[in-house]
Amino acid sequence: MHTGKYFVFLHFLIRNNMAEANFIDYVKIYCASGKGGAGSVHFHRDNRTVKGGPDGGNGGRGGHIILKGNRHRWTLLHLKYRKHVKAKSGDSGRANNKFGAEGEDIILEVPLGTVAKDAETGDVLFEITEHDEEQILMEGGRGGMGNTYFKSATNQTPRFAQPGEEGEESWIILELKVLADVGLVGFPNAGKSTLLSVLSAAKPKIANYEFTTLAPNLGLVEYRDNQSFVIADIPGIIEGASEGKGLGLRFLRHIERNAVLLFTVPVDALDIKKEYTVLLNELKKYNPELLDKERILAITKSDLADEELIEEMQKDLPDIPHIFISSVSRKGLTKLKDVIWQSLNR
Repeated sequence: MHTGKYFVFLHFLIRNNMAEANFIDYVKIYCASGKGGAGSVHFHRDNRTVKGGPDGGNGGRGGHIILKGNRHRWTLLHLKYRKHVKAKSGDSGRANNKFGAEGEDIILEVPLGTVAKDAETGDVLFEITEHDEEQILMEGGRGGMGNTYFKSATNQTPRFAQPGEEGEESWIILELKVLADVGLVGFPNAGKSTLLSVLSAAKPKIANYEFTTLAPNLGLVEYRDNQSFVIADIPGIIEGASEGKGLGLRFLRHIERNAVLLFTVPVDALDIKKEYTVLLNELKKYNPELLDKERILAITKSDLADEELIEEMQKDLPDIPHIFISSVSRKGLTKLKDVIWQSLNR
């Protein structure tokens, strides 16, 4: 649920409408942090000192690679063609106990909701969910100690120093999971985009063919007392989506962020309960934890059915909160927002 500080950002998303051509939610990049600088082997010398003690300084740390959350970014497009990211090495230590400069860090700004994974193992490293949050993706190597560090009572003139540590390197996957309160779940042509367009200021593409929506659309829904919540229109799911069919896994991950799942099934479906069950089964196969989320069923296009038919259909609906709605006639939309708000607050 969103107020105040999120309002401008969400309107920015809606205005840009997460355009399909520019919406990139997955990138794979090779990252290498900087090597640490070598420690210095040096002994103090000046006009009055011929054989001074050790004064070799430490090497500088290699540059980190850092991910930083930026609420004004809504896609990973800016990283799509940046396949290699390498930070600079630290400088070597110098005489007079001067430390080498640290290698410059590379900061990659990412949208909120970005997950960093090890490309080889698939392990999740961390997630970025807050504005200005910083997480080190690759640590720069530590600088080596100069010979001053190794001076001791038993070794007054150490003639060695440490080399700098190597940096880290690996292929990294960055995935964006859209941050929204409510996720619209339904088959293609279930009326999700139309519903989003009437509930919010979003203007998703709407047409009568499958996969009209090729990128998640965000809409800010205004509620009572200046409250609001965000709905994400997820591209239509088909049977087998959890196995990669249709748009498959590309967009199922966006549902993981939603607090409430709003299932949409049109009133003229052959079997509403069966369609809902198929949708639920795809979510379960993808991630069983999705079934722990609050669920609501919206039967769309209900202006096509009379009250007698709707009354008859009530007898065979899933045992979850359900509302018959029509985006065209605006039927049931106020009640739908009330039910969503109650679910979000639970």
